[in-house]
Amino acid sequence: MYPKVNEFVYLQVVSGDEKEAKTEYKSRISDIEEDALLIEVPMEVGHNRLKRLFIGEELSVYFMTESGTKNYFSTYVLGFTNDVVRQVRIRKPEPSSITQVQRRNYLRVPAELELAVGMKNGQRFLVVTDDVGGGGVSYFAESSNQVVEGDLLDCWLLVPYRNGSIEHVHFEAEVVRKKKLESGKQQVMLKFTGITDYERQKIIRYCFERQFDFRNR
Repeated sequence: MYPKVNEFVYLQVVSGDEKEAKTEYKSRISDIEEDALLIEVPMEVGHNRLKRLFIGEELSVYFMTESGTKNYFSTYVLGFTNDVVRQVRIRKPEPSSITQVQRRNYLRVPAELELAVGMKNGQRFLVVTDDVGGGGVSYFAESSNQVVEGDLLDCWLLVPYRNGSIEHVHFEAEVVRKKKLESGKQQVMLKFTGITDYERQKIIRYCFERQFDFRNR
């Protein structure tokens, strides 16, 4: 499923510059080719500033369906047209690489990532996640860990990407469930109670990459 001509798309430039990476731009599909999508020159959301893109720049893109589902894909700039109205040519993604995410049904994937946890009493500890998603994470804990259901935690998640870059994602979360395992450890499930859209997108991007890896095994 691809965006249609005249539909809006929203994009972010994959960049090591934090300010640039968190800036969202809006564009419109102007044409669809066999291997590319043509879009209007993007404009920063909330401003009237046009964004100059460069060949090879990696983009994180999503478009909305009428039902409110966000469709995400990664792409890169192929070039530009020299028509009366300048357009940007971006790589057309494979249909299988477009991931649909509904607000109440975030993609969740198995992942062993480092998670730094801070409790309200000042205690801090490091754990390894079991899975992560746009709505929360779970991790393994020793039985001596004193978190209980309902606790509010302050967390930092270390998120590595396929291109070698690493992000630190900050969020606040609530312990919603604890499950004792045969090994004696506990699985602790968290849901996000305080996370910015920018930080959530970092996790969602990681989940997309992981899902793509699973599909190609």
